[in-house]
Amino acid sequence: MISMDKPCFLGSKGQIRRHEFVRLIIQYLYSLGYSRSASLLESESGIPSKSAELYRLESQILSANWDECVETLNSIEGLEEETLASALLLVFKQSITEFLMVGDDSSALNVLQKRVSKLRIDRERVHKLACGLLSLGGIGFGKVDGETSDGLRRKLLVELEKLFPPPVIVPERRLEHLVEMALMAKRDSCLYHNTGGAMSLYQDECCGGEHVPAETVQILNNHVNEVWFVQFSNNGEYLASSSSDCTAIIWKVSEDDVLSFKHVLRNHRNPVSFVAWSPDDTMLLTCGNGEVLRLWDVESGECKHVFGETTPIVSSCAWFPDSKRVVCGSSDPDKCIYMWDLNGNELEVWRGVRVPKVADLAVTPDGEYLISICSDKDIRIYNFHTKTERVIKEAHAITSLSVSRDCQLLIVNLNSQEIHMWDIAGKWDKPESYSGHKQGKYVIRSCFGGLDCKFIASGSENSQVYIWNRRKSKPIEILSGHKMTVNCVSWNPKRPHMLASASDDQTIRIWGPSRKQR
Repeated sequence: MISMDKPCFLGSKGQIRRHEFVRLIIQYLYSLGYSRSASLLESESGIPSKSAELYRLESQILSANWDECVETLNSIEGLEEETLASALLLVFKQSITEFLMVGDDSSALNVLQKRVSKLRIDRERVHKLACGLLSLGGIGFGKVDGETSDGLRRKLLVELEKLFPPPVIVPERRLEHLVEMALMAKRDSCLYHNTGGAMSLYQDECCGGEHVPAETVQILNNHVNEVWFVQFSNNGEYLASSSSDCTAIIWKVSEDDVLSFKHVLRNHRNPVSFVAWSPDDTMLLTCGNGEVLRLWDVESGECKHVFGETTPIVSSCAWFPDSKRVVCGSSDPDKCIYMWDLNGNELEVWRGVRVPKVADLAVTPDGEYLISICSDKDIRIYNFHTKTERVIKEAHAITSLSVSRDCQLLIVNLNSQEIHMWDIAGKWDKPESYSGHKQGKYVIRSCFGGLDCKFIASGSENSQVYIWNRRKSKPIEILSGHKMTVNCVSWNPKRPHMLASASDDQTIRIWGPSRKQR
């Protein structure tokens, strides 16, 4: 019996029912193996771990009192008709099985004809029961495989518990689930949370700017002209950069987060404005307006193939997940989007009036969607599996596109000094919008990054780097250091504290947490 001098509600807001809370604790103690502690808490609190209906059912089933068991099931409030029918079927099946085990075929047939046939269930299930009765084991009846009646009845209890809703049964590990949900909500509410691992239950964590890139930790100045593009490899161990000096450079990221020069990729005759890592990080694509598409071996730095030498106008490129096919975007009206294998064999082409000039494109990491920026203001999302296309129309010109690693979201930079985030599946009516950076004349690129792609970073025409939490439209950090326009940023996918930026000042800056706060 619950003590009447105990409060019925707990917590500073009075929103937690004491009876439910204690019951969850008892259940979790049992699940952890602390049976004596759980039993003691049941006794001291007067709150049982199981509902009264479940206790009755347990007694009735273990004593094979099937009629009373049926009455108890029919008396449980809140059971949907389908759930009740499934529970009754389990009970009738058990009673039939036990009649067959002792050779009482007549009673088994009676239950089947008078009880089971009246249930509102699929006739096929009833038919299987009948077949089992006639064959004495066609679906397992008549065979006990050494199991006792008690064992079968306890299995029945387990199956019934899976059907019952709260509060008849407490969902398994419910307390653990609630605590975990509270931790996740707390983490998601923190604008700066950017570290993995378990969170402490002892205190509320409140992260500061020390968890996101905040200051320059390294400057790379090997390029001799404007740096237009940077991108970390998928494993986070390399960085590739490209420049108007007609080269691309591969950098190695050491274990202590220091970048070192690995290869310079030459042979382009015009500025290199785009690079793309193969999903397995063994190859790199480079291209640029008025340039051919080149395939490079990352380890040796050698050019393995030159694509489309007769149609060199390639503005962007992307890989398929198998690292064996590439897709490219072009301003050539005859071949706007085309797919190649690594030997340069053309596999598919999208062309014509419906596919005008392509400014940027991407393939989602799962290979399900091809996303392209066409006619300056259109986002075209093509589903390879369904062969369907959806078009999102923006009011202002789009300069770049980026896709989240989980294949759920995309962001586009607009020359209206906004970044828009859309869901790829098409569930949103309008985008999330981010502002604060400067963009009007040049191609500025942004990216997702940080733990679970929680952040967005972008370059800016005012020489700064901007960082937003995806839930906030205004930046949470503004990074200064570059002297000219910041064209592109890339967040290391394996090191959530590391960000790279490329600028017209001919440098690449690597950003990390503030050393004053670390």
